[in-house]
Amino acid sequence: HTHTHTHKNMCKNSLKLFTSRPCALCVCNPELNIHDACLLSLQVKPGDATLTQQVPEILFPWRSVVVRGDGTLRRVKRDWVIPPINVPENSRGQFPEDLVRIRSDRDKNRMLRYSVTGPGADQPPTGIFIINPISGQLSVTKPLDREHISNFHLRAHAVDLNGNQVENPIDIVINVIDQNDNRPEFTHSIFNGSVPEGSKPGSFVMTVTAVDKDDPKTANGMLRYKILSQNPQSPSSNMFTINNKTGDIITVAAGLDREKVTQYTLIIQATDMEGNPTYGLSNTATTVIRITDVNDNAPEFTTETFFGEVHENRVNVIVANLTVTDKDQPHTPAWSAVYRIIAGDPTGRFSIPTDPTTNEGLLTVVKPIDYESTRSFMLTVEAENEVTLVRGIHLPRQSTATVSVRILDLNESPEFRPNPKSMRLEEGLSAGSMLTTFTAQDPDRYMRQTIRYSKMYDPANWLEINPANGQISTIAILDRESPYIKNNHYNVTFMASDNGTPPASGTGTLQIYLTDINDNAPHVFPLEVEMCERPEPNALNLTASDPDLSPNAGPFAFELANRPSDVRRNWTLHRLNGEHAQLRLRIGFLASGLYEVPITITDSGNLPMSNTSYLRVKVCQCDHHGDCVDMERIIAAGLGTGAIIAILICIIILLVLVLLFVMWMKRRDKERQAKQLLIDPEDDVRDNILKYDEEGGGEEDQDYDLSQLQQPDALEPECVKVGIRRLDERPLHHDHQYPLRSAAPHPGDIGDFIHEGLKAADNDPTAPPYDSLLVFDYEGSGSTAGSLSSLHSSSSCGDQDYDYLGDWGPRFRKLADLYGGGDD
Repeated sequence: HTHTHTHKNMCKNSLKLFTSRPCALCVCNPELNIHDACLLSLQVKPGDATLTQQVPEILFPWRSVVVRGDGTLRRVKRDWVIPPINVPENSRGQFPEDLVRIRSDRDKNRMLRYSVTGPGADQPPTGIFIINPISGQLSVTKPLDREHISNFHLRAHAVDLNGNQVENPIDIVINVIDQNDNRPEFTHSIFNGSVPEGSKPGSFVMTVTAVDKDDPKTANGMLRYKILSQNPQSPSSNMFTINNKTGDIITVAAGLDREKVTQYTLIIQATDMEGNPTYGLSNTATTVIRITDVNDNAPEFTTETFFGEVHENRVNVIVANLTVTDKDQPHTPAWSAVYRIIAGDPTGRFSIPTDPTTNEGLLTVVKPIDYESTRSFMLTVEAENEVTLVRGIHLPRQSTATVSVRILDLNESPEFRPNPKSMRLEEGLSAGSMLTTFTAQDPDRYMRQTIRYSKMYDPANWLEINPANGQISTIAILDRESPYIKNNHYNVTFMASDNGTPPASGTGTLQIYLTDINDNAPHVFPLEVEMCERPEPNALNLTASDPDLSPNAGPFAFELANRPSDVRRNWTLHRLNGEHAQLRLRIGFLASGLYEVPITITDSGNLPMSNTSYLRVKVCQCDHHGDCVDMERIIAAGLGTGAIIAILICIIILLVLVLLFVMWMKRRDKERQAKQLLIDPEDDVRDNILKYDEEGGGEEDQDYDLSQLQQPDALEPECVKVGIRRLDERPLHHDHQYPLRSAAPHPGDIGDFIHEGLKAADNDPTAPPYDSLLVFDYEGSGSTAGSLSSLHSSSSCGDQDYDYLGDWGPRFRKLADLYGGGDD
């Protein structure tokens, strides 16, 4: 802007400038008696009382005058701080638009050039600001946008015509003044929030936010919010309010009920200019507020009494489905029901799990129920939610129901008591002995049924049971040393069956503990040993073995038998303890061989039992390790694993070589069969016929009559003239019957004819091997063309005149003589 100054007085001492409108940009130099510099210089002349309005001017610092000690004067440079220049954005004036004039006080003595540098001048974005290099007039060339660039920092330069700097550069700050040219913009087009149902007034819901690109420090960027509409308007049209500065939405009325209104839609408006409806710009957004569920509704049974029935002794069976209704949101903890039995089931025979899909209670039997003990149940059931009800709400009467359960009777299996039944017996009990009675009782007290008994499992087949009364007796001798005995126990399983409908059966186990008697004589162990001819040491340790238990087993007594007499002469037996004895060689050397040493062992039973065991002693030659090396220990010589593998590899190699030889022979035979047996043309007696490498005739020779070649047997025999036979021609004395060739569909196609002939030759069983590939060398006995070997081919039986061949030259003249010379 431009100020108009009116100077009232100029004080030479203080040099303060007084104006009718003081300008903060005017500064006086206290060191001079004149007005030093006004930053917005108005070209004031001394003595003028008024100022004319003109473009603001920036004057480069004058040189201050300082009085030296000798009375002389000198100038000192001083720097100035230039206030920012404010330029409104979106200007519609004519461009370029003048902003300020930059001038140096030294332009009176010389010509100066002015320039500006910085972003907006010579740096991107370039060309926004320009300066007249002569007058120093700074101008803007286009409208400015504060939202793009809010300020520019330029530097002004003054140089002479030689480019020498005459003043220090000064900084120029250009601020872009904001205008309200941007509407508020919400951060989202739709805002989503939630609030629990039943919330009290003043409860925070959510915050909506809008932004304005205009300067937030001015009214252009100061926003205000308000709610334009609410849908639905139930139970009140003003259920929510919004903080006009922060955008916080809160509840202002009670009565939020999700079961009635699940969500509200609000239209929010944001207006700048501090909400001024006249000058401010506005924008709107949608806010969706979802009412979340709380457990404010208890589950209620659909009926007061439920009924169910179940057979006795059944478990994990659903008896009844208990249904409830709950107004809360489905499949949430506030909706899911939890059932419990509060009366009627003291023994805990029922449970009620919840079906997660239908929310029904499944009354289930978890423990067997005996019809003979309890025939019905009357249960009291209560339903609650997984979460507790909100404060102030209690369970209604409909949350409790009664379940009547009727038990159905079944034919139950007979039961052995006790089960298992144990008894103690001494082994050796003879067959036919009665042991005990093992009976079962029928739980169905209200049914008269007959029970029959049978045996299910008796591994040694020692017992039998009376089918009528359950008496058990032996059918074989009980032996404690039997392999079926485990830890002296023998188990037998019996079955009891009734005659109900349907029949039922139960099993019982009889456990027999067998005590030991001395019924087994001891024997020596091991039965076979080895000994060297000269044993060092020459002793063998022996053990007595007795399947009986103590005291019917050890300690044992060992003794050598008296017979044969050489036993005691060659051997001695020394008892080490009650279980072991040591056999020694009495003599220092014993010839190799097999010896039997009789040893008598006696146990310590009440009635002792003795047994003579024959110990087989193998005496042999030994190596330095004491191991036998006699020939009887050596296994017959045989092939080892390595030798067998080597033999197999040799056999495989031999087979491969034989296979390769056979393949080579077959291939050679095929090559021999495929070899052509035609004679060399050089050796042909008809050397007067010249061969030309021409594979076709002229155009007039392209019409072939293939019928002469397809069915040669159909021609008249008198038309055939046999000439000189080639060496590779088929013998004439044996006329084979060739298979007839099918007529070609296109007689002019010589390729199809050749393939048909090849196929016929391949399928001919009478063709000799050498001729298997020469399909066309023999054409049959009947052909109108005659024999090609005789060079006497003709399509008719008449003679032909070959004299014209003589006019073709000496070579063809000889050919004319050959064909035209007659039959001779």
